[in-house]
Amino acid sequence: MNTKILNIGLLLATLIFSSNASAETIKEDPFKLVQVVAQELFDRIAREQSVIQQDPEQLRVVVAEELAPSINYKFAAAKVLGPYYKNSTKAQRAEFYEAFREYLIATYAGILTLYKDQQVVFEPATDIDGKRRAQVKVRVLDEGKPDIRIEFILRKNKEGEWAAYDMVAEGISVLSSKTKELQGLIRQQGIESVTELLLEKSAKPILVKSLG
Repeated sequence: MNTKILNIGLLLATLIFSSNASAETIKEDPFKLVQVVAQELFDRIAREQSVIQQDPEQLRVVVAEELAPSINYKFAAAKVLGPYYKNSTKAQRAEFYEAFREYLIATYAGILTLYKDQQVVFEPATDIDGKRRAQVKVRVLDEGKPDIRIEFILRKNKEGEWAAYDMVAEGISVLSSKTKELQGLIRQQGIESVTELLLEKSAKPILVKSLG
């Protein structure tokens, strides 16, 4: 998968993994959720840009406060575990979930350093009546370059609230890619070793990335 496309896609994925600051009615509409949270997140980044430029670690704070409370990390992490879910203990899964959450926070914080006011066009909403899964399609406009098409996959919980758990960039699922990578490591090293690996990656400093 093209790294540049993935980086832009992951940047956009951070926009919809949270509904922490949104009204309850927004949580009940995945299409409104995407647009409202995108605006709120970008507004905060703009307000704190001077701080972020001096210390990129501030983006970790932004993600932890604005995104992490509403990331459906347990569902995504359980999907990553796949066949190893039943072979793990409740305590092992709890530790893996928390490590996966910290890994997501660090990953999204790093990706947010790519934000350079890219334009995002939201495709029209589709009928989701009676469905628990929805796809929100967007196009990323980068001047002088072909549009990048991204799909966000959201799931509705028992309370009727939507949350994103995957992103498909140019036909490639990020969750599927991570599942393949981490399941291979779990098979070779065990869930506890992979949990420690995720925590080690999460602890690394947030560095400014480049799309070039």
